[in-house]
Amino acid sequence: MHLVMVGSSTPSHVYPSLALIAELVARGHRVSYAVGDRIASVVAPTGASVIAHPTLLPDTDGAWPEEIGAAMRIFLDDQIAVLPVLLDAVTDADAVLYDIGGFAGRVAAHRWGVPAIQLSPTYVAWEGYEEDMAEFTATLKTSESGASYFAALRSWLDENGMAIAGDDFLGRPEACVVLIPRVIQPNEERVSASYSFAGPCIDASRTSGWTPGEDDDRPLVYVSFGTSYTNLPDLYARIVAELGETYRLVLATGKLDPAEFPGLEAARNQPQLDILAHADAFITHAGMGSAVESLWFGVPTVSIPQAVDQFTNAAQLEAIGAGVQLGERSLPDAVLAALACAPRAREVRDLVRAGGGTNKAADAVERLVA
Repeated sequence: MHLVMVGSSTPSHVYPSLALIAELVARGHRVSYAVGDRIASVVAPTGASVIAHPTLLPDTDGAWPEEIGAAMRIFLDDQIAVLPVLLDAVTDADAVLYDIGGFAGRVAAHRWGVPAIQLSPTYVAWEGYEEDMAEFTATLKTSESGASYFAALRSWLDENGMAIAGDDFLGRPEACVVLIPRVIQPNEERVSASYSFAGPCIDASRTSGWTPGEDDDRPLVYVSFGTSYTNLPDLYARIVAELGETYRLVLATGKLDPAEFPGLEAARNQPQLDILAHADAFITHAGMGSAVESLWFGVPTVSIPQAVDQFTNAAQLEAIGAGVQLGERSLPDAVLAALACAPRAREVRDLVRAGGGTNKAADAVERLVA
């Protein structure tokens, strides 16, 4: 079977499904993966045939627009440009898999007359979602950038013979495999049974063999704010000043120069999976990838959300007892509160690992395309 995967060209959208793609290849499926050229090398080790294309999405050092509508428009314009590349490169697809931002995948599947399965690395819509989000959506659609976005989306769908409403195209996939555990899904009891929850697909190829040295027996606190929201010099300085003596800090500094943190284990990128396997606490922006990985390893979190879905994720982590939000706490108090969540974090870890993973996700894909 020839499966075509259409990704969004940012690490947080690519990493969550890499192990699934590799498993589908291992099961004998031919997989073609359309993704931005600058991240193609991340996808290649899965064994998929990479369809590399230019991307309009900002790289990890770039800045996203502050207006939500303008940021959404970048994703849309990127996918509008991807569609002709995809249609030229593929002539024999049996089914399409696509990231939540890989809109060209759903459109291409319609053009080809084949099934389309969304792979969601974040939470999905629940029954009543539109009503719950009505005020936000109305504000977005009446903003200049939001109105422009939805007009462009409608025009693109019309050009490709898709009568589906724009809101349904964005939020109601025909089929979906959800790559997060149910425990972190908001309003889980109201999510349709049509969504297949597989849970995290942890990619073993992202491990490096890192282990903490034996010369420091202080609790290990890992600090990372993902790939996009790391230009936080004051916050990093505060973390080091308030926690550096009591805890062993491992810092992923992103856009900040690690040389600014002498004497500490600091690098722009860290082997996150290896570190979480040893960490006692995780100071995080609560991006969904990091949130899910904290649950997989049973590491309690101190969440300091910066944007988009991070506030919802942080609230969910706190609600299930797997961490705390910094809020008005001091950093030392927040870390102590997180450490007190360790028993519950380990309970959730066991639930998450028992709930599925890569094989369950691959089974779901095969069932949905059969």
